[in-house]
Amino acid sequence: MRSPLRGLAACVVLLVATLSAATASAAYPDRPVKIIVPFAAGGPTDVMARILAARLSEKLGQQFYIENMAGAGGNIGTANAARAAADGYTILIASSSYVVNPSLYKNCPYDAEKDFIPVTLAAITPNILIVNPSLPAKTPKELIELIKANPNKYTFASPGIGTTPDLASQLFKVTYNLDFAIAPYNGGGPVAQAVLANEAPISFVAMTPTTQLVLTGKLRALAVTTKKRSAALPDVPTLAEAGIVGQDSETMQGVFVPRGTPQAIVDVLQKEIAAAVADPAIKSRMQPLGFEPAGSSSADFAVYVKDELAKWKKVISDAKIKQIP
Repeated sequence: MRSPLRGLAACVVLLVATLSAATASAAYPDRPVKIIVPFAAGGPTDVMARILAARLSEKLGQQFYIENMAGAGGNIGTANAARAAADGYTILIASSSYVVNPSLYKNCPYDAEKDFIPVTLAAITPNILIVNPSLPAKTPKELIELIKANPNKYTFASPGIGTTPDLASQLFKVTYNLDFAIAPYNGGGPVAQAVLANEAPISFVAMTPTTQLVLTGKLRALAVTTKKRSAALPDVPTLAEAGIVGQDSETMQGVFVPRGTPQAIVDVLQKEIAAAVADPAIKSRMQPLGFEPAGSSSADFAVYVKDELAKWKKVISDAKIKQIP
């Protein structure tokens, strides 16, 4: 027979644990908070993280600081965040590699649906097809003709294996039966510099690190990859407008916390980040860089993540992209 005292003790333990969690959530944050960015400094995810870190530090009264953990297409930083304590003091701000890598890597070191709680989709960034101005191609179709006429001559710069710009390059290559190399870099910032230096003169890349370079004529933009033109570069056509159909893509800027983080903390972060990206002062900083603010609810973001996981799994399969060991 179960002892009544044992049952009472179990209830007391549960009550104490619940009260402790509630107290910790109410005081959140009471020390600095680490934001893991799984890419190099200067890329779109890093830029978004720094905008949000400054706002959260101001509104919540503690320092939110960035730790860049680049490598393996975002897997290193994401896996590190998955292993962090579920107490709200480690946040992951991830790009679309988060939803691509589970299908792209044979042994992805995190479970996108089980290891994290989606907090909010802070923004999306259109991907953009850019070239060094020394290339004669001025449209995507002219670029296709140039590559076909010069097989194995050109190299596309990729911001990381498994990012949506990387997959856009892969899909472009397969769809049009093109012969070019793809060189991986650690993020969008290094890619922009590689194309600028003519080291790898062509790239699909998130818009953020390239917008000002395009506006000043240092890089040439051939198309954006979303269904609508970007307000940041309204003169640049979409791929569909340029005659390239079925290859839309965007890079998400999503906020996650380790699974098990108290709901009260998730709610605080979602509320503050959604308010931040809706603030006209912050929007005025984001939009010229190519960010399109979102600020979704946690539930809506969870649906978005599930849909994106399925979408990129199909792209990887249809393009016959070999899984990375």
